[in-house]
Amino acid sequence: MAFKTGEELTFKVSFGFLDAAEAKMLVNPKIYHTDNRPTFKIDVYGQTLGVFKLFKVNDNWGSFLDTAKIIPYQSYRHIEEGKYRKHERVLFDHQKKNAHVRLYDRENKELVSTKDYPVPANVQDIVSGFYFLRTMDLKKLKKGDMVTLSGFFDKEVHHIKLIYSGKEHLKTKIGDFDTFVFSPIIPKNKLFRGEQPVTVWVTDDANKIPVRIKAKLWVGSLDMEITEAKELRNN
Repeated sequence: MAFKTGEELTFKVSFGFLDAAEAKMLVNPKIYHTDNRPTFKIDVYGQTLGVFKLFKVNDNWGSFLDTAKIIPYQSYRHIEEGKYRKHERVLFDHQKKNAHVRLYDRENKELVSTKDYPVPANVQDIVSGFYFLRTMDLKKLKKGDMVTLSGFFDKEVHHIKLIYSGKEHLKTKIGDFDTFVFSPIIPKNKLFRGEQPVTVWVTDDANKIPVRIKAKLWVGSLDMEITEAKELRNN
């Protein structure tokens, strides 16, 4: 296993030359039980910094991830971006291949709507997919190979394809690493520019932590770099 309870990864998010936000990926120190199965509770937080607080972002994405099968039983999103609010919880039934989506009001108190969606068996969510990738044997990959993950996000199933671009040595604030480099194939949209606008660097070691994510946007570029790593499973 590449991660454990208590792991905490901190990232600086830069937009152009400005520090725009801080992001954290946390594996809760406690093991939870969901549907009578032991699960990791994983949270991803994003907060705007400095001048970007004029448009305040305070997001929390999370997943309850089976400790053995590395599949999600529940995922949730608490989105606060400017005046926009969204509170969503998704319950996954992998045997019935169903995702049950529950939407709540602005204060996250009253249930507003529910809906069921068909999903593939062992489907991932947007948070769990990152951790599932870390459990894979990446050393077997050859340049140009493709890794496919099925994920359920925003009421749709997405078959995410990651092209393995090869190895690269990277200097970071927490050390120098050999890394695996991946470029997800992203359909044309109004946010990203280019055929492979996002690049992800994952350490070639027992921890397989993401240390950098770079995205080409229509209005500049976004860079997410690791600044701190605590409670790594493998030292």
